[in-house]
Amino acid sequence: MSDEVLPVSEEILTSAKDQLDEEEITLADNEDILHTLSELTPVYENDRSYFVLGNYDREPIRRLNLVVDRLTRRQNAYAFRMVDIRGEWDNSIQKFCLIADIVTYLIGIAEKGASDFLVEQGLLVGTTEYFSKSHVLKREYEDEEHPFGWMQDGVFELFDQEGRLYRWQTEEKLVEAAENLP
Repeated sequence: MSDEVLPVSEEILTSAKDQLDEEEITLADNEDILHTLSELTPVYENDRSYFVLGNYDREPIRRLNLVVDRLTRRQNAYAFRMVDIRGEWDNSIQKFCLIADIVTYLIGIAEKGASDFLVEQGLLVGTTEYFSKSHVLKREYEDEEHPFGWMQDGVFELFDQEGRLYRWQTEEKLVEAAENLP
C-alpha cells in the first residue's frame, strides 16, 4: 500500500475531531491519525466494511481471523482487525472510535477469557450509533450457564433483543454465524 494520503470526507474529519475534542494532540499525533485514515482506503473502496473485534490470544485469534477471512470473501466487502491498522497510539479508545465511526459494521466475537474485548463491548452499547451497527458472535459453553458474568450477559441481552446476537460452539458454527451477518 502506498503512503499516499487520500482525501478524507468532512463528515469523517468532524467525527474524528469530536472524538478528540478537549484532548490536546500534537502535530505528530495528527499525522498518525491522517496516516491511519489513509490505511483505511479499502473501507471507502468497498460497499461494506467490517471492523472485527475479539480476543487476540493464540487460539481465539485464529477464530477471529477465520471470521475476517469469511467476511472479506464477500463481494465489495472489506473486513479487518484493530491490529491491522498500524500506528502507535497513546489512546487506543481514540483509535477505536475513529475507526468505528467510518465502518459499516462492528463485529464482536465473544469468548470467555481475560483478553476478551470488554472495553469495546461497553463502547458498542454506549452510543446509539455504534450499537445500531454492531453484531456479536457469542460463544456458548456446554458446561457453563453464565461463563461471561452478569455485566456481559446484560450486553448480550441487548443484542439478542435486536436480533444481532449469533450463538456458536464450534468453528463450523462460527463460520455459519459469520455467513448470517449482513
